[in-house]
Amino acid sequence: MTPRSRTAKRIPLNTLAIAFGLAGLAGVWTTAGRLLGVPEVVGQVLWGVVVVAWVWLIVAHLRRGARSSESLGSQLRHPAQGPIAALVPVVGMLIGADLYRFVPWAGAVLVIASLIVAAAFAGWILAFWHAGSLPPEAFHGGYLLPTVAAGLIAATTSFRIGLPGLAIGAFAVGVFFWIVISTVLLARLAFFPPLPAALTPTCAILLAPPAVAGTAWFTINGERADLVSTALLGLLVLMALQQLALIPRYRVLPFTLGFWSFTFPLAAAGGYGMQWLSVAGFPGWQVVAWALVVLVTVVVLLVAGRSLVLVTSVRRGARRAENVLRRADDAVETR
Repeated sequence: MTPRSRTAKRIPLNTLAIAFGLAGLAGVWTTAGRLLGVPEVVGQVLWGVVVVAWVWLIVAHLRRGARSSESLGSQLRHPAQGPIAALVPVVGMLIGADLYRFVPWAGAVLVIASLIVAAAFAGWILAFWHAGSLPPEAFHGGYLLPTVAAGLIAATTSFRIGLPGLAIGAFAVGVFFWIVISTVLLARLAFFPPLPAALTPTCAILLAPPAVAGTAWFTINGERADLVSTALLGLLVLMALQQLALIPRYRVLPFTLGFWSFTFPLAAAGGYGMQWLSVAGFPGWQVVAWALVVLVTVVVLLVAGRSLVLVTSVRRGARRAENVLRRADDAVETR
């Protein structure tokens, strides 16, 4: 491979949030199938889309990385991008848990393999953070992914494949780092300059931990109102109010693929909200649950649609630039 051929830039790791957001949408429709009587095929079609997106993103990152002069290690050490790599095994766990319902051995293998990768990455990135070279200004919501999101989702998925002891341990890891990382993140947001526009959507991730923890708790202990589940619901309500207050700030942001950061937290909150509505069981709860399904679906589809427009326009611009350069080269050669 010639030096000229290794000039491509690596794909930003925040694009991995596409598969994460689609997994959240598939999870919402799977929950709707269980609680609202939606045909199971709807959720399974969406899980098929998640698998395609997950595999496609991994292959795309690997292919672009092979043509880039930037190493994978340097990208993983990047203070803004590095933590987002945790989404690869996290989505793998979610896919494996769904697959387990139909092909138990394959689902269990995928969940366990993804969990091992997630744990190894979490251990590595924690050791890297201990080096003390991270600028505080680079800290953003994505730092919740390697330990908090991975731990809490591992709790849900490992319990579903019949590993309750592992689920409890993973839940403890997720809750512990939720407290630690959220404390540091809130301090960074309060006492340092605002996040740059490209990273501001990661603030939405603060909505996810109480919802994902609540789902894990319901999975391990059953869907019923108890002290822990009620406490997690209260935290979710507060985080939802925070996100509503941030909407004016979000509205002025230019659209980027980083907007996929909004999708999974909203889906996680919607799914946990549906579970709580089922537990409450008041007259008409199904109507509210359907409203959550519609809200999550519309937001994900809007982000997906805007993403397609953005990618198409970028590709057209790149082709035009290539054509201009080619014509310039031809003009020089004719002279």
